[in-house]
Amino acid sequence: MRPFARVALAVALVFAGTAHLSFARQSFQAQVPSWLPLDADFVVLASGFVELALGLGLAAVKRYRWQIGLLTSFFFVAIFPGNLSQWLTGTSAFGLETDQARFIRLFFQPMLVMWAIWSTSAIAGFRAWLVQRRMVSGL
Repeated sequence: MRPFARVALAVALVFAGTAHLSFARQSFQAQVPSWLPLDADFVVLASGFVELALGLGLAAVKRYRWQIGLLTSFFFVAIFPGNLSQWLTGTSAFGLETDQARFIRLFFQPMLVMWAIWSTSAIAGFRAWLVQRRMVSGL
């Protein structure tokens, strides 16, 4: 089940990254918080490239799978303020036309974090890494 979940997440990330760079670029700009001191288009393009890299890494790189899983979960945490801003400012994009829809969407971000961690066995990999470096004993 984990390999299927990991590949499904990889496909979703590659699709989202492609959307960031092409047909949904303006919609993604609606999620960039106004308080962020960066150009919204730059943020959308940069996050699109990151999504592509993470998606391809999840699908193709076995040796660093758990590390890529952790990076993916950190990415999902990092973009959460954009989702929160979209809800707080009432900005419509991606078919999220009501405050209720934007609010419900907020609960999907933690699920993405857990999906990335679980599907790559990131916790087990991190534990093994700590034990191997004798940073902890017998987790």
